[in-house]
Amino acid sequence: MRVQRMVMPVTGAQSWTVVNDELVIVIPAEAYLAHLAAIERSPNTVKAYAHGLRLWFEFLDARSLAWDRIGVEEVSRFAAWLRAPGDNVIVFDDRSARRSESTVNRHLAAVFGLYDFHHRSGVAVASNLVAWRRVSRGAYKPFLHHVSAGRPVATRPVRLRAPQRLAKTLEPVEVSTILGACDRLRDRFLFALLAETGMRVGQALGLRHEDFVSRDRRVVIVPRDDNANGARAKCRAPVELPISSQLVRLYSDYMHVEYGTLDSDYVFVNLWSAPRGRPLRYDAVAKLVARLRSRTGIDFSPHTLRHTRATELIRSGTPIEVVSKLLTHRSVTTTSSTYVHLDAEDLRAALESAGAWAHPS
Repeated sequence: MRVQRMVMPVTGAQSWTVVNDELVIVIPAEAYLAHLAAIERSPNTVKAYAHGLRLWFEFLDARSLAWDRIGVEEVSRFAAWLRAPGDNVIVFDDRSARRSESTVNRHLAAVFGLYDFHHRSGVAVASNLVAWRRVSRGAYKPFLHHVSAGRPVATRPVRLRAPQRLAKTLEPVEVSTILGACDRLRDRFLFALLAETGMRVGQALGLRHEDFVSRDRRVVIVPRDDNANGARAKCRAPVELPISSQLVRLYSDYMHVEYGTLDSDYVFVNLWSAPRGRPLRYDAVAKLVARLRSRTGIDFSPHTLRHTRATELIRSGTPIEVVSKLLTHRSVTTTSSTYVHLDAEDLRAALESAGAWAHPS
C-alpha cells in the first residue's frame, strides 16, 4: 500500500489517494478522500487522512479482513499495532512506542471518518463504529430544550489519552535576535510580520499587495484557492488585522530597496533565485528557518512565533475572544485549549493583580 498524489485535470487542484501494491486504487478509501477534497478540506488534511487509511488497509490486508466486516475490536487491535515497535511487542513504556498518542488518534480519526462517510452513503458497516450521541452545553436546559436537542456528535469508541503539550514560545530577546540575523529586508519583514500579527506562514505567503492597506495600518488575510505557491489561509472569510507603524515602514523599505519594479501580485517572492518573481514557497521558508537556526542557535519555526505572540497577548490580559480573532481561529475553545495553560508565575501575577495576594514587602 502507498499514498499517491493526484492532480485534477481541469482545476489543477492537488489531492491524495491510496493504492495497493499493484497500483490499483483502494476504492473505499478513494471515495472518502474524494469527498474530503470535494468539500474543500485542506490538502494537508486529505494527505494526513490518506496516510492513516493506508495504514488501516495494510493492517486489514495482512490479516485478510474485509473492510466492511469489522468492528471496534479490530480498531482496538489496529491502535495497538500502531503503537507497538514490532508485531509481537507489547508497549509498557510510552517512550518505546512507535507512534505517539496524538499520531494514533489522528489515524483513528481517518478510520472513523471513513466509516461514518460510508455509513451515510448506505454501506452496511458495524453500527458501533458510527455510534452517535446528543450532547448539551453544561447542566442548564433552556425552555423547549427537548425540541431542539443538542447537535449530534460522532463518538469514537477507540481513542488514546494524549498528554497536553504546551506551546513552545520564545523570549523577546530571542525574537529580536532572529530578526537581527536576517540579512535581507524581505526575510526580516516576513518574520516581523509573523511575530507581530501571529498569522500562519501560509497566510503570509498568500498575501497580495492589495491586502496591505498601509494608510490604515492593517492587513487583510484573504482565503484563496488559486495561490501559485500552494499557500493556505485556513480561514473561510477575509480577516482584517491591525499592524504597527514600524511594520508598515519595514514593508515600504522592502518594496523600495529590494522589490523595486518587479511585476508581481505577491508580497513574498523569489528575488535572488530563479525564477525571479515566483511566489515564495513553504520549502523556501523552511530552508531560511534552517539557516537562521544555525546562525542564531535558537530552535524555532514560523509557528513558534505565532505561539509566542498568542501567549504574550494572553499574559498581558488581552481578552481571549480578541486573541482568537487575531489568530483566525474558528472557535474560542481552540484558542483556550491551545494557549491558556498558566504556570505558577502566571497564577501568582493574576492573584497579585486581583488583590488576592499581596506583593512581598
